[in-house]
Amino acid sequence: MLLISFLLLLPKSRVGDFSSGEVKESSMEFSVGGGGGSSGGDQPDASDSHRRRKRYHRHTAHQIQTLESMFKECPHPDEKTRNQLSKELALHPRQIKFWFQNRRTQTKTQHERADNCALRAENDKIRCENIAIREALKNVICPSCGGPPVEDSYFDEQKLRMENAFLKEELDRVSSIASKYIGRPISQLPSVMPIHASSWDLSMASFGGHGGLVPGPSLDLDLLSGSSSSVMPSLVFPPVSISEMDKSVMTEMATNAMNELIRLLQSNEPLWVKSSTDGREILVSENYERFFPRPNSHLRNPEARMEASRASGVVIMDGLALVDNFMDVDKWVEMFPTIVSRATTICMISSGILGSQSGTLQLMYEELQMLTALLPIRQLYFLRLCQQIKQGTWAIIDVSYDLPQQESQFTSSCKAHKLPSGCLIQEMPNGYSKVSWMEHWEIEDTVPVHGLYRDLIRTGVAFGAERWLSTLQRISERFACLMVTGSSTTDFGGGVIPSAEGKRSMVKLAQRLVKSFCSSINPSNGQQWTTISRLNEFEVRATSHKSTDPGQLSGVVLCAAATLWLPVSPQNVFNFLRDERTRPQWDVLSNQNPVQEVAHIANGSHPGNCISVLRAFNAGQNNTLILQESCIDASGSLIAYCPVDIPAIEIAMRGDDPSYIPLLPSGFTISPSGEPNHLHSSEGGGDGASTSSTPVIAAESSGSLVTVMFQILVSGMQSSGMTAESVATINNLIGNTVHQIKSALNCTTS
Repeated sequence: MLLISFLLLLPKSRVGDFSSGEVKESSMEFSVGGGGGSSGGDQPDASDSHRRRKRYHRHTAHQIQTLESMFKECPHPDEKTRNQLSKELALHPRQIKFWFQNRRTQTKTQHERADNCALRAENDKIRCENIAIREALKNVICPSCGGPPVEDSYFDEQKLRMENAFLKEELDRVSSIASKYIGRPISQLPSVMPIHASSWDLSMASFGGHGGLVPGPSLDLDLLSGSSSSVMPSLVFPPVSISEMDKSVMTEMATNAMNELIRLLQSNEPLWVKSSTDGREILVSENYERFFPRPNSHLRNPEARMEASRASGVVIMDGLALVDNFMDVDKWVEMFPTIVSRATTICMISSGILGSQSGTLQLMYEELQMLTALLPIRQLYFLRLCQQIKQGTWAIIDVSYDLPQQESQFTSSCKAHKLPSGCLIQEMPNGYSKVSWMEHWEIEDTVPVHGLYRDLIRTGVAFGAERWLSTLQRISERFACLMVTGSSTTDFGGGVIPSAEGKRSMVKLAQRLVKSFCSSINPSNGQQWTTISRLNEFEVRATSHKSTDPGQLSGVVLCAAATLWLPVSPQNVFNFLRDERTRPQWDVLSNQNPVQEVAHIANGSHPGNCISVLRAFNAGQNNTLILQESCIDASGSLIAYCPVDIPAIEIAMRGDDPSYIPLLPSGFTISPSGEPNHLHSSEGGGDGASTSSTPVIAAESSGSLVTVMFQILVSGMQSSGMTAESVATINNLIGNTVHQIKSALNCTTS
């Protein structure tokens, strides 16, 4: 059996820690002089021998990097190569030899650990199949008489019990041996994925062989822990006590929500009608309440408003991969950084069927955002259930679940309750998937919605199905493009990005750039935006935090943002801001000097979806480049950029880990919006939410809502306050940038 053969593969040696460059040398060492070893026939002291065996040599970062590069090319270097490395790295040839031995052993160990995880998963799968067969035997009927079978069902059931007992005994035995070898209980290992697997597994198996592409290495696009904790601290919740009765109530609630979602996604009139103005589907509330009466409808706040939307489209990703990404909270956050600010799984109610996620039920917490400082986040606890409807078709539902003891921690001025929402995923023969999405909200605004966004919010566009689906289509297209071989088409230092590893490293760095940018616009660490000034037709809001992350910029970071309306289409604003040829017209830091794109990675079919490395020909910044990612879909667009030192860019382009390259992104977000048809004088501060102090948006105009966000590292400022000098600096920066953008786009001042 595979389980027994695993015992023959366990290694007989231990491995050093290569991530830190700490390598334990052999006990065979050279004596220097007369003090380090024995003389004549004297035997070495036991403590002295023990001290020599415990001596460690820590290699430098340069030595480790060179050795790792050579190991990728040749894991078994000959003596000539070892001697050459010895001269280059100032190491003894014996140290080179031991390093490669240990590195080969470590690689072998990782493979063996992965094999062990696969064996454990296979055992779990077999046990689940046996349990399912046993349950099926209870319902067997005789085909001739319709009654229970007369033959040996008892024998079959006992046989299954014996097989299960044998499997359990074998699994426990192997797990015990493996835990002694690994040094921790086997239960701490992942159930399916091998150790060190990324939260994004983008091997071609996940895409169903789309486009005839050959299988390639997976792209680990996850953000490493600690990369932006100063902006996005980890979610910490008090323990939640959930009884078996609570689980039963949750299961029933999620099942009813699943039935409602499927019916709403597959129905048309009279539940859904098309809008005569923009063609969007509108849920008829009267018919909805008639078809789906709510027992506690009399408790609903009469001031609450409803948001309902539905959309469908084709996504370039295999259905099972989509399900896996949706049910893993880390992948979920990484797929939707522009919408999901933070999320976590509070409790796993039911683990479902291994390998298909069908029947998985989770209690989760989530914070959703619009990329502007003018709108609050939406906080909610909800149940997420995945169910396989038939072969190749899955449904995933979200429905709010009240936790009164936890909701007292909510800081948002918007009370959001999610009615049955979610998506239906249907596999297509070519590796694509058809996704039908629905969002259904009940919202109570304790503070009126800011006038600039009132139209987007009340029509359900801001948090609607169209936004989720268009973002999913763009992200899946991005991942599919990254599987295509090839790299940049533009010279950088005399050549293109040298390898696929370099391309993945640059994509990983850009992903962290975008996520940090989105997190900065809507800080989730309890900090609130403060209005520091009003400049003409917009106000500047700011917040600050202290950055203490290892490898990141250390100090107090001041983040400031402003949102304004422009009478220009979102596409034209996006093209103007992302084009390096027009950048000197608005970038006050470039001093109107030309900017050149020196590297380019495409993220989709639209030319605006890309990662760029820009060089600004500006005196005093010859050692700095600009890393920029731009993305656009039907719901809006985003441009995030950050100055990065040339040595750091070179590290990423070589394919090395970019996790500790410091990033402090700034940029723009662009949303479609109507035209303000009147604007009264502003009186007072706050959010400017009253009709008398904010513009009212007409839905049929082609204007844009543009949010400008800058982050600067401020010296001599406490995290608890802002100095007059820093406020003046940020006002000048935002004010001049907005003025130059409006001048270049020929926008008149309202």
